[in-house]
Amino acid sequence: MMPRLWPRALLWLAFLAPFFFLTYNFANHFTSQRPSVPSLAFTWEFNLPFLAWTILPYWSSDLLYAGSLMLCRSREELDRHGRRLLAIQCFSVACFLIFPLRCLYLKPALSGWTRHLFDSLLSFDQPFNQAPSLHLSLAVILWPVYRARTSGFLRTFTAAWFILIGIAAWTTYQHHFIDLPTGIWAGILVLAALPTNTYPNAIRPRLTVLYLLAAILLTFGAFYTEGLAWLLLWPAFSLSLVASAYWTGDPAWLGKRNGRLPFWIWPYVAFAWLNSRIWTRSQTPNNPLSNGVWIGRAPNAKERQSFPSLIDLTAELPLASNACIPILDLTPPSFSQLDAAVAAIEKTANDRPTLVCCALGYSRSALAAAGWLIASGQARSSVEALAAVRRARPQVVIGASLTHRLQQWAEYRNGPSI
Repeated sequence: MMPRLWPRALLWLAFLAPFFFLTYNFANHFTSQRPSVPSLAFTWEFNLPFLAWTILPYWSSDLLYAGSLMLCRSREELDRHGRRLLAIQCFSVACFLIFPLRCLYLKPALSGWTRHLFDSLLSFDQPFNQAPSLHLSLAVILWPVYRARTSGFLRTFTAAWFILIGIAAWTTYQHHFIDLPTGIWAGILVLAALPTNTYPNAIRPRLTVLYLLAAILLTFGAFYTEGLAWLLLWPAFSLSLVASAYWTGDPAWLGKRNGRLPFWIWPYVAFAWLNSRIWTRSQTPNNPLSNGVWIGRAPNAKERQSFPSLIDLTAELPLASNACIPILDLTPPSFSQLDAAVAAIEKTANDRPTLVCCALGYSRSALAAAGWLIASGQARSSVEALAAVRRARPQVVIGASLTHRLQQWAEYRNGPSI
């Protein structure tokens, strides 16, 4: 940390530390006065071994909490991190008060150094404040700071220690299982709510609200119904990440890497794939544009065989491709995304025909193909390029915002058209 940031970091710590203990203890005390407090535990959990030594990593989170503020290297980073710690505290305490739960574990008799650490913990911590696990939420929020300041073996060791902290919340009999994933989930949502990077042109508040409401409804359904309804937490988590992507404008929240998407986003992937088939079921899946370049929807296995090369512009579908430039659906691509898409098309000159695709083949692929027409000299302006794309694939949907973006990109690349 730069010397001039120490005072500000200490001020944040001087505020956050008492705020943490006061609000946490208030929630514990308030819940303890209730006539009855429900519990949420699965039968198989009571076979979990009690590992007394894991109280050490459990306690270490306090030191990591304080140290994280001292590791920030700019005022912007420090204030954002401080706001994240404040936000997760407020959110967690609100959950503890509105949806109180009680831990049912009975700890065995202890001795030695672990007994002293547990006694210190139990002096202020009662068996409430369960879901979401604040320990897990804080681990999620602290990790980006420590990840940025470590590398090699130290980063691997630090990551392993954070994982051990999460496990310790369970093996010290402080939390039931459901508290752990909900704690991770809460931490992720706070990171999304106060992001490091945003892409304003791709932010869609309306879609954010719609996906978040769907996630909330599914979550309530899981907790209210229980049983097999717990599976609803999977699509709920998936949709909350989609909401995060549209809140920040950042497709990285969907986690697409090398054409693959992680399992936790699969429910949304299934929905997106089904949606793409429904909208295009009675249409030609793809159309030729120029010089062996085609535009269309994300291909199925049979359609893929017709194209030696493929440019994938989806952020939400798994596709094997020559190049993947993830762009959020219903958002205009950035200049860098258009640059990457055009360069990828140009690189396939010896592997044509090339399919430039998005989910439906309506917007993202059309805009990238129009950009390629301009870059290759086949169109003199954005108007001419879009007209050629519409002739090739009449069902494309290129609204005013996308038209304006292509015109801006053309001027940025080639200078104002005359």
